[in-house]
Amino acid sequence: MIERTLILLKPDCIQRGFIGEIITRFEKVGLKIVGMKMVYATKEFAGKHYFDVEKRHGKKVFDSNVKYLTEGPIVAVCLEGVSAIEIIRKMVGSTEPRASLPGTIRGDYSHVSYEHADVKNIAAKNLIHASASKDDAKKELDLWFKKEELHSYKTVHEIHTL
Repeated sequence: MIERTLILLKPDCIQRGFIGEIITRFEKVGLKIVGMKMVYATKEFAGKHYFDVEKRHGKKVFDSNVKYLTEGPIVAVCLEGVSAIEIIRKMVGSTEPRASLPGTIRGDYSHVSYEHADVKNIAAKNLIHASASKDDAKKELDLWFKKEELHSYKTVHEIHTL
């Protein structure tokens, strides 16, 4: 099934210069970029993105995530492909970078633990956000992109397999 989903390259990803390298990993597995932009999130907007975090994890985690998302520019990307949500979640790795396996984005580029983040009173710098489900993808894409910012086109792979 063809799905669309959201990834956010977070401020630490931008600061470390990994935009191209990470996007390339998604393109290499056949996922298609159908929308992409660099934005600064306000605290209000970041709060909308993390709308359920306070209820699930508490105010401290919510506040640190909002602060983290507003530390610098973010690259928001809508990716499309067969089972895109599941594939991207596998490629990204565990939310806690320390628990991410080598070969995943977080496993290859980050190592911070929740414990370290708690001691420093910061969010765990984990480089990237990926929608967790079809429902989350729909809500997040509606939040981050206007309809006219998402595009349909055929890649060379699609053209040659018709």
